[in-house]
Amino acid sequence: MDKDMSFKSRRLAVLIDAENASADGIETLLKKVTQYGTAHVKRVYGDWTNGQLVSWKAKLNKLAIQPIQQFRYTTGKNSSDSALIIDAMDLLYTRNFDGFCIVSSDSDFTRLASRIRESGLVVYGFGEPKTPEAFVSACDEFIYTDKSKPLESSTSDLSTGNKQRSKDAQKASVPSPFDSIAPSSGTKQNSKDAQKASKAPASTSTNTSQQSLKIDKKLLKLLKDAYAAIVENDGWTRLGTLGAQIKKLSPSFNPKNYGHNQLWKLLKATNIFDFKETHNSKDPKIKEMYIKQRLEASTQCL
Repeated sequence: MDKDMSFKSRRLAVLIDAENASADGIETLLKKVTQYGTAHVKRVYGDWTNGQLVSWKAKLNKLAIQPIQQFRYTTGKNSSDSALIIDAMDLLYTRNFDGFCIVSSDSDFTRLASRIRESGLVVYGFGEPKTPEAFVSACDEFIYTDKSKPLESSTSDLSTGNKQRSKDAQKASVPSPFDSIAPSSGTKQNSKDAQKASKAPASTSTNTSQQSLKIDKKLLKLLKDAYAAIVENDGWTRLGTLGAQIKKLSPSFNPKNYGHNQLWKLLKATNIFDFKETHNSKDPKIKEMYIKQRLEASTQCL
């Protein structure tokens, strides 16, 4: 199956490891799945004689999730691993699906994710922040589940300073020439005040955030490696193409974890790329953003 096909047309199988996933956030998780395609199969695996899974029972009928019983034969061993893996392979061989959503924080599904991708299907992983890196990397995209936060990809493994940068950026956004600027409808005095504010130096928190991005070696290496893999002869490449390549190298990547809600804003803050906008050749109304790595950045040793 083509991994670049329309998200909405993808036929997905959602397989949930009940012993390594929370029932509380499953409704939100399934809504997230709709961004990637349509869930034609929804199954949750576990030993339903175990009282610890009682919280799942109220969700099954409401969300049309099929429970699969797997008895626990050995104390301390996850009973659902083998059943989920066998079902996944059976579904894979039907060739009726374009992708799989594996909901678990267990590294035992690493090989399963790799095997599905070897067959040309896309794999979305969902799990807690404690999920081992091996499983995260085996997926096309990994979405961290946290009851206290919205579901989103994360890159906490790339740098220990990410959380602090995110907090800094929330206090003060990084200015960019690509930001749209609307005239104020207020008084002349407000306009003067705005002009004064625009001339004022950026806050310390913003400078700190930008500076930390510029010296984050792991982040910079990821961006440069992704750029090098897809750069064209003239050095310019589409922003969207770079974003897709970054996802291939780091499935859990998300610019929000660096305090920026869009990729180009994060790239701008690192100060290693130049930007330009061009009109789409087929539709002049559509603008496309291109980037090019700066010469000094390409020669800098990491």
